[in-house]
Amino acid sequence: MAQGGATELSRAHWHRRVWKIALPIMLSNLTLPIVGAVDTAMAGHLPGPEYLGGVGVAVLIFSLTFFTFNFLRLSTTGYTAQALGRGDPGELKSVALRAAVLALAVALALVVLQQPILWLSLTLVEASPEVSAQAALYFDIRIWSAPAVMGNFVIMGVLIGMQKASHALAIQIVIAATNVALDLLFVLEFGWDVPGLAAATVAADYLGLIVGIVVLLFVIPGGRTAWPLAAARQLAAYRPLLALNRDLLIRTSILSLAFAFFVSLSARIGDVTLAANEVLMMFLTFASFALDGFANACEAIVGEAYGKRDRRALRQAVGVSTIWAGLAAALCCLVFALFGELIINGMTDVEEVRETARVYLPYVVLMPLAGVWPFQLDGIFIGATRGRDLRNAMLISVVIFLPVIIGLWYALGNHGLWLALHVLFVARALTLWVRYPRLVADVESQAMCDPKPPI
Repeated sequence: MAQGGATELSRAHWHRRVWKIALPIMLSNLTLPIVGAVDTAMAGHLPGPEYLGGVGVAVLIFSLTFFTFNFLRLSTTGYTAQALGRGDPGELKSVALRAAVLALAVALALVVLQQPILWLSLTLVEASPEVSAQAALYFDIRIWSAPAVMGNFVIMGVLIGMQKASHALAIQIVIAATNVALDLLFVLEFGWDVPGLAAATVAADYLGLIVGIVVLLFVIPGGRTAWPLAAARQLAAYRPLLALNRDLLIRTSILSLAFAFFVSLSARIGDVTLAANEVLMMFLTFASFALDGFANACEAIVGEAYGKRDRRALRQAVGVSTIWAGLAAALCCLVFALFGELIINGMTDVEEVRETARVYLPYVVLMPLAGVWPFQLDGIFIGATRGRDLRNAMLISVVIFLPVIIGLWYALGNHGLWLALHVLFVARALTLWVRYPRLVADVESQAMCDPKPPI
C-alpha cells in the first residue's frame, strides 16, 4: 500500500516535473540563435562580403561536425537517469567519468585531424578563395574549443539526466552572454575581425566548461568527496557506453544524410526552390525548440523510471510528457498557420523566394504534428538506452524514405519532397512504436530478475 500511495502521490507531480525539465531546455535552445545572430551581425559589418561568407561556412562546418558527436550528451543522459532511478550516487560519478574520458578522446581526434577536416569541408563547399581564406582563419582558432564543447555535452547530459535542467540553462546563459560580450570586445574594440569571433566562442566554451564542472561538484551527491577514478580505467565498463554511442552515431548520421538528400534534390529543381526550402526548414528548427524540451524531459524521467524498473512510472512519464508535446506541436501548427507568411517575409527580401515558400507553407504548418511522435519516441528510447532499436528504426525508415522521395520528386517536384519528409517522420515513429511494448515488458521482467542491474 505504501508503494501504491507513493506512486499516486508522484502522479500528481508529473506535470510539474515535465515542465521543470522542458521549460529550461526550451529557453536554453533560444540562446543558440541569439549568439548566431550576433556573430552574423558582427561579420556582416566587416568590410567585405567574404567575411560574412567565411564565418557562415566555418560555422556550418562546426555545426555539422559537433552535432555529429551530440550522441555524447544523449547517452550520458540515459545512463545518468537510470543511475538516479536506482539511487546509486557512485554510479552517477562513474557514468560522468567514463563519458568525460570518451569526450576527451573525441576532442583530441578532432584536434589531430583538423587539417583534413578543413580541407575536405572547403572542398565540398566550393566557396571562393576569399571566403575560404576567412573560413580557414575562423576554423584554425575555433577547432581548439573541441575539448570544451565535448565536455559540455557530457555536463549537459548529466544535468538533464539528473533532472537539473535549470542548471543546464544557467550554464548555457553564461556561455551565450560571454560569447556576445567578447564578440563586441574582440571585434569592435580590438579589431580582431574574424579571428576575434572565433576566439570569443572558444573562450566562452571553456568558461562554460569550468562553470559546468563546478556545478557538477555541487549537484552530484558526494560530488566534492573522492571520485571513483578506478571506474575510468575499467575497460569492460565502457562497452555498453561505446555500443550506445555507436548506435546513436549511426542513427544521427543516417538522419543527417536523409535531410542532405532532401536539400540535394531541392537544388536540382532550381535555386529559387532551394532558397525557399531553406527558409521553410527554419520553421522546423523553431518547432524543434519546443518539441526538444519535452523529448529531453522524456529522456530524463523515462530513464529514471527505467532505472527503478517501475513500469507504472514509465507509462505515466511517457503519457504526461507526450500530452504536453502534442499540445506544443498543435500550438506550433497554429502559429505557423497564422503567422507563416510574416515569418517568411522576415527571413528573406527576395519576392520570388517568398512566393515559392508560400506555395509550400501548408506542408510546414502540418509538420510539427508529424514530427512530435518521433521526437517523443527518441526521448523514450534514449532514456531507456535502447540504442539498437533507435539505430534499426532509423535504418528501416531511410530504406523506406529514399525510394519514396525519389519517386515523389519525379512525380510531383517540390510537393513530393515535402510529402516525403512527412513519410520519413511517420516511418520513424512507427518503427519505434512497434518496439515500445517490448521496452515496457522488459522493465517488468528485469525488475523481477535483477532489481539493481549494473549500467
